[in-house]
Amino acid sequence: MQIAENRTPHCRKRALLRSICAQPFEFCARVRYNISMSTYKIVTYGCQMNVHESEKIAGILRGMGMSESETDSADVVVFNTCCIRDNAERKAVGQIGRFKQLKKDNPDAVIAVVGCMTQQDGAGLALRKKFPFVDIVLGTNNTEKIGEYVRDAVSARKKTVEIDDDPKPAIAEGYPYYRTSGVNAWINIMYGCNNFCTYCVVPYVRGRERSRTRDAILREFEQALADGYKEVTLLGQNVNSYGNDRADGYGFAELLTDLAKYGGDHRIRFMTSHPKDMDEKVIDIVASSPNICNNIHLPIQSGSDKILKLMNRHYTRDDYLRIIDRIREKMPDCGITTDLMVGFPYEEEEDFEDTLDIVRRVGYSNAFTFVYSPRRGTPAASMPQVPAEVSKRRIMRLIAEQNAVTRRLSREYVGGVYRVLCEDVVEKNGVVSVCGRTESGRMVTFGGDGSLVGTFCDVKINRAQSAALFGEKV
Repeated sequence: MQIAENRTPHCRKRALLRSICAQPFEFCARVRYNISMSTYKIVTYGCQMNVHESEKIAGILRGMGMSESETDSADVVVFNTCCIRDNAERKAVGQIGRFKQLKKDNPDAVIAVVGCMTQQDGAGLALRKKFPFVDIVLGTNNTEKIGEYVRDAVSARKKTVEIDDDPKPAIAEGYPYYRTSGVNAWINIMYGCNNFCTYCVVPYVRGRERSRTRDAILREFEQALADGYKEVTLLGQNVNSYGNDRADGYGFAELLTDLAKYGGDHRIRFMTSHPKDMDEKVIDIVASSPNICNNIHLPIQSGSDKILKLMNRHYTRDDYLRIIDRIREKMPDCGITTDLMVGFPYEEEEDFEDTLDIVRRVGYSNAFTFVYSPRRGTPAASMPQVPAEVSKRRIMRLIAEQNAVTRRLSREYVGGVYRVLCEDVVEKNGVVSVCGRTESGRMVTFGGDGSLVGTFCDVKINRAQSAALFGEKV
């Protein structure tokens, strides 16, 4: 679906910011597009997948000769949106509305809205109606077309809405990325989701599971290492179902095995894993490979079997705990993180207590905690909702419980020496320090300067403060 109409004439990251395959793309793009826009600004909401998608958008715009603007007054402004939770959607809508004044001040500016929010049924046209000053609206399957529609907006004064509803679109390969995540390089290994959890819009806005080819992933991985990245994070809505959409038997464990063969001083992480697909082979390859971090994000969402069934999660709490036991057996020091939701429909006090019990039993190094947010078009949205005041009380108790676990685990680091990948420089009260993460994913701050960013350091932990660790280089 595309709407084209006439438009009236009035109408800092520090380290390793590199783009893949930038030079040939820049040459071709500048010849092809031939537009005068010089700056862009990308506003990103949501998960790491969206952050990485914004890196692709940035790569395309830079290939057109643009540079990133530090202010809102850019020639091209792109909102890369999220709709997984109501709060993220409301934030995006509020920010888009704020840019109405920018369009008045600079009628030639191009404003685009892309991502999950626009992919929802009817959302693209509704957004254009609500914000007529927006020039381009693209869904999740059309983001790579941002360059040609910016060209159309500038040269032909056209406004465009294009939402591809194909549930299993082809994967667009060969586009450049302008990586903005410091020492880490994101690499998508798959797109979409087949799980249809009753609270989640991802299968509706991201489509069905599609795995990238082994060769495409390995090429991008090799390029990231050649560019000097010290950490690579594999991304997917459900990374351990990688390859399930193909018949060749090449799955996530096989991919990890291939990636583990690359020598050199670097780390590999991955997220997110679904408990129903976490198998022994994956645990074994992580445990046996020195370059794959002993750090697994394994969302449980709820500790109650009743709620897990209502969520359509396809595992029980006992299934989940057996996976945790296998991980702990093979990797005693593995940092395990999770997602936890409270206030899901039909959640009673005993269900919530089951979730608190899981937090105590597993000992998560960190947990991302949320209040359930009804999403239009999902089965859970039509279920009886838990009163807001009950959910608020429960989330505060859950956060307090997880904080207690985190503090206890943090104290266990004190006195030990850990290898840290230095990510950034921090300054507080005139004192400059370096921060980075251990293999298990814990953030450490210690004395140093910018010359250490992108290097590994052995750090002795002297002090723990909640989730933060503090030490000295040894």
